[in-house]
Amino acid sequence: MRAEESPSGTTQLVDSSVGAADWQAVAKEVGTTVVSLDVTSDTGQSQGSGVIIDDEGHILTNNHVVSGANELFVMFSDGRVFEGDIVGTDEATDLAVVAIKDAPTDLAVARLGSSAALQVGQSVAAIGNPMGLDSTLTTGVISALDRPTQADRGANVVTNAIQIDAAINPGNSGGPVFDQQGRVIGIASSIITVKTSFSGQGGGSIGLGFAIPIDLAKNVAQQLIDTGHAEHAFLGVTISNGLAKFDGTRRTSATVKTVEPGTPADKAGLREGDNIIEVDGRKVSTATALTGYVRQYRSGDAINLKLERDGELLEVDVTLAAREDPR
Repeated sequence: MRAEESPSGTTQLVDSSVGAADWQAVAKEVGTTVVSLDVTSDTGQSQGSGVIIDDEGHILTNNHVVSGANELFVMFSDGRVFEGDIVGTDEATDLAVVAIKDAPTDLAVARLGSSAALQVGQSVAAIGNPMGLDSTLTTGVISALDRPTQADRGANVVTNAIQIDAAINPGNSGGPVFDQQGRVIGIASSIITVKTSFSGQGGGSIGLGFAIPIDLAKNVAQQLIDTGHAEHAFLGVTISNGLAKFDGTRRTSATVKTVEPGTPADKAGLREGDNIIEVDGRKVSTATALTGYVRQYRSGDAINLKLERDGELLEVDVTLAAREDPR
């Protein structure tokens, strides 16, 4: 990829025959769409990152960055600071939307890409505010896709994430992950660290970072903007990690432990002991993976489940629903 000047004088990112990423051009193009978030809550002060997603001043970030905020400030890459209001949060996907108070008219808005066609080995860059060092860019590749993650912030935070080896650290949370064309393909959310021998604390990035796929993030963000909360589909089962056995082989699966009466799973004929191994052709290897997949859908969506029952492979179509909002 290379940078070219358009007739209007703006920088455009175009594919090149070499295929190497021009991260300098990407940084120039997208850097002003990334913001730092300074949060004050009852437990103290913290920092995170976010990305501007529309010209009304909405910022996409992580729920854990802004949850419980009493005071919230948004800092632009040029140093300007604005107050922010939380529009809505979604604990299940660890996403949130913040609105800039009295947003300026010269907002730089990020281009949101798609996570549907991402490939392992694809080059990516993360931009954020690690350890308070704003506008930091790190590069790497997609290490894995559909990686089931369950954040230690709570059992409800489950995502089938994009795994990247670009360095992300505390403060990167909520910041965008870009592809070579400068499109946002994920929102940085968590990392795996190892404890250091001298402090017993996490030692920072070890190349195992996770981002929420942008297709899911766009869906949740729009719901938060429209209604202040997000709807997630559900099956109506309790599940655990399991092992499917068929045709002389074994495969890891999500095993159905119970089926709640009257739910989509019950209406589709799912049974206790069924081992679910695919959702719409995507492999299900754990209970967490199944939960992450189902949460990507909306009420009324139909999905195809492949499962093993008593040694036989079956396919079941399920029309999903959403639980009633307790509010």
